[in-house]
Amino acid sequence: MCGIVGYVGYREAVPILMNGIKRLEYRGYDSAGIALLTEGGLMVAKSAGKIERLEERIAGVDCRCTHGIAHTRWATHGEPSQLNAHPHTDADQTMALVHNGIIENYRALREYLLRQGYDVRTDTDTEMLVHLIRLNYRGDLTEAVRNALNSVEGTYGIAVVSVEHPDTLVAARMGSPLVVGYGDGENYVASDVSAILEHTNRVVYLEDGEIATVTASGAEITNMENIRIDHPVEEIGWTLDQIEKEGYDHFMLKEIHEQPATLPNAFRGRLNYEEGIPRLNGLNLQYDELRRIRRIIITACGTSWHAALIGEYMIEELARVSVEVEYASEFRYRSPVIDDNTTLFALSQSGETADTLAAMREAQKRGATALGLVNVVGSTIARESDGGVHIHAGPEIGVASTKAFTSHVMVLALIATLLGRMRHLSVQQGREIIDAIQKIPDKVRTILQMEQQIKAIASEYYQMNNFLYLGRGINFPVALEGALKLKEISYIHAEGYPAAEMKHGPIALIDQNMPVVVIALKDPVYDKVMSNIAEVRARHGRIIAIATEGDTEIADRVNHVLYIPKTNRLLTPLLSVIPLQLLAYHIAVMRGCHVDQPRNLAKSVTVE
Repeated sequence: MCGIVGYVGYREAVPILMNGIKRLEYRGYDSAGIALLTEGGLMVAKSAGKIERLEERIAGVDCRCTHGIAHTRWATHGEPSQLNAHPHTDADQTMALVHNGIIENYRALREYLLRQGYDVRTDTDTEMLVHLIRLNYRGDLTEAVRNALNSVEGTYGIAVVSVEHPDTLVAARMGSPLVVGYGDGENYVASDVSAILEHTNRVVYLEDGEIATVTASGAEITNMENIRIDHPVEEIGWTLDQIEKEGYDHFMLKEIHEQPATLPNAFRGRLNYEEGIPRLNGLNLQYDELRRIRRIIITACGTSWHAALIGEYMIEELARVSVEVEYASEFRYRSPVIDDNTTLFALSQSGETADTLAAMREAQKRGATALGLVNVVGSTIARESDGGVHIHAGPEIGVASTKAFTSHVMVLALIATLLGRMRHLSVQQGREIIDAIQKIPDKVRTILQMEQQIKAIASEYYQMNNFLYLGRGINFPVALEGALKLKEISYIHAEGYPAAEMKHGPIALIDQNMPVVVIALKDPVYDKVMSNIAEVRARHGRIIAIATEGDTEIADRVNHVLYIPKTNRLLTPLLSVIPLQLLAYHIAVMRGCHVDQPRNLAKSVTVE
């Protein structure tokens, strides 16, 4: 979950490396560091805290070097501190290493290295790697890395430099993403393409067990058996503008407002209105194979898990196929029942989420067809799955996911409609759903115009310490998502509950200091939700309602009401979540929180 950038070429390395880790700071911001190969040897600077502190430390440093590595950290082993910050060096300060991942056998390696006479100075697992590489060094840096990694258990994405190889950078990957970027007389390594996109869009994604030896003239990729690997160079479709704020105060706000554009990207070119059916060729399944699906498991974490729950409602209603939604972090540890009649969907924004990837691999081992629903083209889940659908939300920089959530829900709606048409939905029913899908972006645009109203509501509640979110049916997962957004970025304790479950415990918490957000749309459970609202009012709870446009009955029963346009009932989560995203955002801003980089969180969770 850390950010890695490496450069070797002809230009001054410091601006390239520092700008690169700034673009990756959303992946970790506990500490930062840089290692540069200078004429006088290895120069290393590290600092606890955000990258600005590192900039202060290296201000005025005139090293005129063209080769180096940099890192921004999300702490796993060892508290955030200058000592524990990356890069880590060997005892002689001739070699430096940055690392993303977790070394599971680091205690055993530590004891071994101590017996070999090495002085272990930090609390990190990463330090063991650089000492281990030095121990294995016999004049060939790549071979030293390869031999050292043969003793390592766990996950890693690493980049290594050495004063004894002033024109070389060695990178290796196992379970933690790394990409090699190709320029003209210069080359790059990064844990995410956003770090190097301003310099090149030509990249190769390393696979697990691969090592890249990078120089200014090129990169040679080999595996752990020292067999050369030739990957085709891919071109990234994203532009630099897409990862800039473009005038918004925060990336999160920009990404909320991008949803009228990102939602069409999720369905563009995939709708056949004439036949009333979505076309999802990336699933790599023929119609007869789709008809044979009898059991679906959807696995995900966090926000993607909430999208999966919505997908469960959609698929079971439209396709009448049994669906189970599993936390990926628990999936492979409970001996799930899987066979070759199981179809598994793995949902992940990054396509690198360690728990989700592990769950997918476990399902594949047991014979399941594994399909990935990811945002990042070329990600590990996208490459290793048996098929899938890219959600095409574009780069999402804000740690709290917004546009990727709605794009995931949109793609799940396409899948549900496709499976439904394979079974019992008529052409006309398919057309009605497609028509409703195509109108969603304009409806989202209408809701975004309510931002000042939502901001005014936020100003009344931003000092509260607890919130309760209630929903029923397909909007229960939206209540969970609304609560998650608030707690992630404002640090307010918030719980999402099925509205009917409130009286089975949470009702004990309700008083005038417990705001309750209720999703109360005109649907088959509307009257039930209104009864839940009455129960809250009777206990002096303050209610913010998300309601259907034209519902005049609800206004007199709640403190605040935010109206969303009418749509197909199964698509309402795409609309009801938008006010909750904006509410969380404005509350967090008013509380002075760092919205894009909330404490203790990172964007891509690449460790278990």
